[in-house]
Amino acid sequence: MRFTFFSLLLILGSSALAQSPEHQAPQYEVEAHLRFLASDDLQGRRTGEPGNYIAARYIAENFRAFGAQPLPGADGYFQQFPLETVTPPQSSALKIGKSTYEHRKDYLMMAGNALTAKTTGVFAGHGWVDAASGHDDYKGLDVKGKVVFVVVGLPNDSNPMTAFNSISDKRRLAQERGAAAIIELYRLGFPWQFALQYFGKSSTRVGDDNPDGGTTIPYGWLKEKGNDAIAEVVKGAPQKIALSSSGASVVRQMVPNVVAVIPGSDPVLKDEYVLISAHFDHVGTGKNGGSPTTAEDSIFNGARDNAFGTSALLLAARTLAQQKTKRSIILLACNGEEMGLLGSLYYAEHPLIPLRQTIFNLNADGAGYNEATKISAIGYGRTGIDEHIEGVASAFGLGVIPNPVPEQGLFDRSDNVAFAAKGVPAVCISPGVTGFDEMLMKYYHQVPDEADSVDMPYLLRYCQSFALLARRIADDAAKPVWIKGDKYETAGMKLYQK
Repeated sequence: MRFTFFSLLLILGSSALAQSPEHQAPQYEVEAHLRFLASDDLQGRRTGEPGNYIAARYIAENFRAFGAQPLPGADGYFQQFPLETVTPPQSSALKIGKSTYEHRKDYLMMAGNALTAKTTGVFAGHGWVDAASGHDDYKGLDVKGKVVFVVVGLPNDSNPMTAFNSISDKRRLAQERGAAAIIELYRLGFPWQFALQYFGKSSTRVGDDNPDGGTTIPYGWLKEKGNDAIAEVVKGAPQKIALSSSGASVVRQMVPNVVAVIPGSDPVLKDEYVLISAHFDHVGTGKNGGSPTTAEDSIFNGARDNAFGTSALLLAARTLAQQKTKRSIILLACNGEEMGLLGSLYYAEHPLIPLRQTIFNLNADGAGYNEATKISAIGYGRTGIDEHIEGVASAFGLGVIPNPVPEQGLFDRSDNVAFAAKGVPAVCISPGVTGFDEMLMKYYHQVPDEADSVDMPYLLRYCQSFALLARRIADDAAKPVWIKGDKYETAGMKLYQK
């Protein structure tokens, strides 16, 4: 009996030792993270505001305390990037030949101030130059001092996202050739009234890394009428142009992503990296939140979105540093997600570790939860890690909801898409969602989304699942890959040179 009893103790002890640190994580730890990040003191963590910087410092000091190391090229634990708030011209006048156009009705100036410029207009196709293919819409054209009119988008590509993403390059190309302004002829599928409403507002974007060399040329959109003077410009007939715009401004500041690395334990696999991420910003206070407030409370605390996910990132940082994985771990707390995934897009364009060495991105984000017995796996079935997802959820008594509410396109609405678009296999682990129902929308980007409304035992199990999933991916001999036919498969093959 003594032998059996002590043998049992030995077996139980060995089993406990075999468990990862994620299993022993206390609830008070993740609850403390969430309560601090979602506190009124941080005023909704809006990017560029004091509460956002405090959150970034809190995350950085936790990374430091856990033993995670700064990444080469970072500013300590920060990756600073330029944020620009752009206010479009508030007034403008445009006359082409004998046709007069009304600002915010017939055309929309979106950037840049122009003193009254009396010049001529010239049509330059799509206003695009591609040295690789030899395409040059400016070949043979003298546009110096003139207003350049071009077709929106790129040659043979009328996708709206292509049109939006090409704006800065088209402005630069026109400015480099000495143009006085560039106006795109609006031919997108979105209604013109939608364009006027949406793009006539102030906006926030990632700025140029070299502000002194940035693009300042006035830029706008014009809706053709079919029988007006712009039709003559398109035909190549010279037309006199009078253009003025004023009230445009650009406010620039530097804001931080928070980054760190935990070196891997395997002498070979440590040169491969699993990037785990979560955004820590939210929408701020008052009118910035975009939802109703009261005199008593105008703070959008963002407990679910995304102090929840940031708490998971912090738990993972501690446990993965405590017991290292074979591959190295990049920790990335993204800023500016609520402004258009700005921080993750910046990192993907300026990686501190080459993306070809990054084998996976595991992201933690969500709009909230209405199912506290499961986690959601956005990207399930696409990268070959489904068995790991099911296993870690089961380890903490949770089920899995694969790709919830597909009509919402959630995969392409969080930071993971910045890495997927570059070819890095990615999955976003979110709290349990069965639909964007009344329970979910009560809190999503709403004032009541505060720490006291969160199911703390569920928060712990979600965070444990996320951290253990990162461990299993980083320790697995097999690398995740996009399944055949996935929309990001080609990008992955290009990135990893397959």
